[in-house]
Amino acid sequence: MTSPRSNDGGDSDGVDGGKGGIDAPPLTIDTSKPHPARMYDYFLGGKDNYEVDQAAAEKFIKAAPEVRVGVRANRTFMHRAVRHVVAEGGIRQILDIGTGLPTEPNVHQIARAIAPGTRIAYVDNDPIVSTHSRALIDDETDTSVVLADLRDPLGVLDHPGVRKIIDFDRPVALLLVAILHFVTEAEDPKAVVAALRDALPTGSYLILSHATGDVHEDGRKDAVAVYKNATASMNPRTRAQVLDFFGDFTLVDPGLVLVPDWRPEEPAQPGTPPIGIYGGVARKDG
Repeated sequence: MTSPRSNDGGDSDGVDGGKGGIDAPPLTIDTSKPHPARMYDYFLGGKDNYEVDQAAAEKFIKAAPEVRVGVRANRTFMHRAVRHVVAEGGIRQILDIGTGLPTEPNVHQIARAIAPGTRIAYVDNDPIVSTHSRALIDDETDTSVVLADLRDPLGVLDHPGVRKIIDFDRPVALLLVAILHFVTEAEDPKAVVAALRDALPTGSYLILSHATGDVHEDGRKDAVAVYKNATASMNPRTRAQVLDFFGDFTLVDPGLVLVPDWRPEEPAQPGTPPIGIYGGVARKDG
């Protein structure tokens, strides 16, 4: 989970900067404000975060105590969805935008456990994500890590670090997992996703999850407000709004549901709190 602000990598896998009128800030790690990717890492029990992230995350936990259960549910949804598109959909290429800090098993590990030759391009904005991801895949082939901006979809699609891995003449799985709720309405997330969908050939898949206020009476407004002081705001959306992101893609069963309900492999534990994250997988049929 990370915000869609890009950074100028200054190398073959970084952004050239300023594409589509979007400024690319310097390649520095900003520890003056909490960052969604590092907060997500803290929620998962990781150590790749700073005091500013930890303080903000604790405020979020106080306002939404189910968050740690929620991010784990989102993570396992991604695991199941990736296994589905690789094992049942025959996917051998994955474009993961907003990948966040590495947490094992990572997408390439999940996919290659089924199909060893699967190619993966990771795209994220945060320099610390890039550093850790590059270290993780240092000995990996058919994998790249790209610093780029989700709000500039053509810049992502045309990036040499993406193009050297992904062949857009063959089916691709596009992952937008817990990322679009960091894109404001003013930044037109529907147009962003439409541009990405349009670039995918028939037989491709979209795996998407998104925060919602639908399942809690208070909409978790106090928790959402924590991100006002972060590098990106949080923008929960309704089920109907999230459904729009899939466009004319065909949702696979069970459709767009809360992430624990997407093809669960184990029964829900008694007393599990409601999780305000929708998830779905859809296929491009034509």
